[in-house]
Amino acid sequence: MKQIAVIGAGTMGNGIAHVFAQKGFKVNLIDTQAAALEKALQTIQKNLDRQLAKNVIDEATKTATLANITTKTSIQEGVSNADLVVEAATENSDIKKSIFTQLDQYAPAHCILASNTSSISITQLANATQRPSQVIGMHFMNPVPVMKLVEIINGQATSEATTEAIVTLTKTIDKIPCVVKDFPGFIANRILMPMINEAIIALSEGVSDAATIDQIMKLGMAHPMGPLQLADYIGLDVCRNIMVIMQEGFQNDKYAPSPLLVQLVSEGKLGVKTGQGFYTY
Repeated sequence: MKQIAVIGAGTMGNGIAHVFAQKGFKVNLIDTQAAALEKALQTIQKNLDRQLAKNVIDEATKTATLANITTKTSIQEGVSNADLVVEAATENSDIKKSIFTQLDQYAPAHCILASNTSSISITQLANATQRPSQVIGMHFMNPVPVMKLVEIINGQATSEATTEAIVTLTKTIDKIPCVVKDFPGFIANRILMPMINEAIIALSEGVSDAATIDQIMKLGMAHPMGPLQLADYIGLDVCRNIMVIMQEGFQNDKYAPSPLLVQLVSEGKLGVKTGQGFYTY
């Protein structure tokens, strides 16, 4: 694999593009919004400067990484010569299915189609294509240049050859692949999100305040960040959406999002990105 296409220039998309480009792959970063692409390039440059300041990379690596990234506003143009496409668009099932239908139409026949979804069924996305054996999940963690884990999700029709290719590729970009089956929330969010949700329920019941709940989990359980602060960084809307996906997917109300979480999202208090969540930023 030499040519990578990344769909979506948001936080995850620009991080994924950064990592592949830094390891010498040619990357087309694709977004319908030119302004989003410009912002993504600025973010990548800023993150490379941070790596440079810490002596993680040298100036030549920074220059080469930026040279390996080309921006595109057209999916058709951006994926026409891709060996792998990683979709990192909005965490919305209908939007992702529409993108996968387009990818199937415009990407070369040999191309593997991957999704960075954190909870949406890979099998459902694969069913939007004529190549379900070549569809797989590549769930990177945020921030992508720093976090080692990539959760690899096999859909029902994902072939062994596809899985092997993506596991090998993940190691090539200096990440650690962990392969899981296609269940709602996979493993990472199936465990993480109910913990966050329970912390929110405890807060709403007045068991303690946000700072104390987070402090207990940091000091007592060796978590680098408490669950409420982490929720703010993930985005409270994302947390709610993942809980709803699991509630519906498992048909089990134990995954129902906390009423307080639902309320904060409805008020537009989504965490760090809006300046207000469980904490003020």
